[in-house]
Amino acid sequence: MAAEDDDALFPLPPVEETDAVQKEEPGPVEKSFRPYDPNQVLLLPPSLEEWLPERHLARFVSELVEEALNLSAIRAAYTEERGYPPYDPRLMVKLLIYGYCTGQRSSRVIEKRCWDDVGFRYLAAGAAPDYRSIARFRRRHLEGAGRPLPAGTAAMPTGGDGAAGQGGTGRDQAAGERQPAQGHELQADGGA
Repeated sequence: MAAEDDDALFPLPPVEETDAVQKEEPGPVEKSFRPYDPNQVLLLPPSLEEWLPERHLARFVSELVEEALNLSAIRAAYTEERGYPPYDPRLMVKLLIYGYCTGQRSSRVIEKRCWDDVGFRYLAAGAAPDYRSIARFRRRHLEGAGRPLPAGTAAMPTGGDGAAGQGGTGRDQAAGERQPAQGHELQADGGA
C-alpha cells in the first residue's frame, strides 16, 4: 500500500463515503411523482423517428429530398479527394429547405437550430454543421450564377426578388410582400 502511494502523481486523502441521494422533506401530502432522473444513462439510443409527429414539416422535407430531388449534379461537384470529408448533400439541402420553409435563412441561425430545434436535429440526424459549411454549400451549389436550383425546390418560399435563399433576412422588404408558404406550394412535382 505504501509503495502505491509513492507512485501516485497526485496523492489524495481518502474520501468519506456519504449517501449519494439526498432525502427531501416530505410535503403536506404523500404524493408520488413520475420518475425523473436527468442523469439516467439510456440502455438504447433514442430513435430519430420518435422525435417528431408523423405529419411534421421536417418529415415532409426529408421525404422530398430523399425521393423527389436529384442531387447528382451536387454530388458530381465533389471531385477533390484531399481534405476532410464534406457533409452529405442530402443533409445540407434538407437543412436549407427546412430553414427556408420556417423563415430561418441565416447560416448561423441554422447552425444554432441544429442544436436547439428538434426538426432541424431530426433532418441533420444529430449532426450540427457549422455556419461556414452551410454558407459555403449554399454559395457553391444553390446561388451560383446560371445554376438552377435542384428540381422541386422552386416550391420554397423566396425573398422579395424571387431568388430562393439569397442569404438575406428580408428586413428591407415590406411586411406585406412576405407571405408564409402554403401547404400546396410545398408539394413535390407529381401532386403527392
